[in-house]
Amino acid sequence: MAITFDKALGIHEHALQARVQRAEVLANNLANADTPGYKARDIDFRAMMQKAQESVSGLQMATTHQGHMDTSSPGSDGELLYRNPHQPSVDGNTVDAQEEQSRFMRNAMDYQASFQFLSSKFSGLTKALKGE
Repeated sequence: MAITFDKALGIHEHALQARVQRAEVLANNLANADTPGYKARDIDFRAMMQKAQESVSGLQMATTHQGHMDTSSPGSDGELLYRNPHQPSVDGNTVDAQEEQSRFMRNAMDYQASFQFLSSKFSGLTKALKGE
């Protein structure tokens, strides 16, 4: 039985990619915190991970007829969603800089955790190949 990276790494590779994509979106929000009319965006990380888990496990829904509806949640493909503001500013900007910084830092910590877990997976694979 051959070992493939997809099976060995599981969902963690997808999680790392999603964290990078979310960091870009959150950084863009922070950069536009003072832009009039700018609408804060985000990615539904949970929906992305659910879709990745389905693709890794092979248990995704199959569309066998053109009349089947796509029941995947919006944002599951990494598409940008608009965030509902708690209190939009007068100029129409919906970015709350403090909340964005908090989300960005949380995402950075989650990225680091995902990276460390993926690193330990590679370390384990290396030890297995060496016979340790």
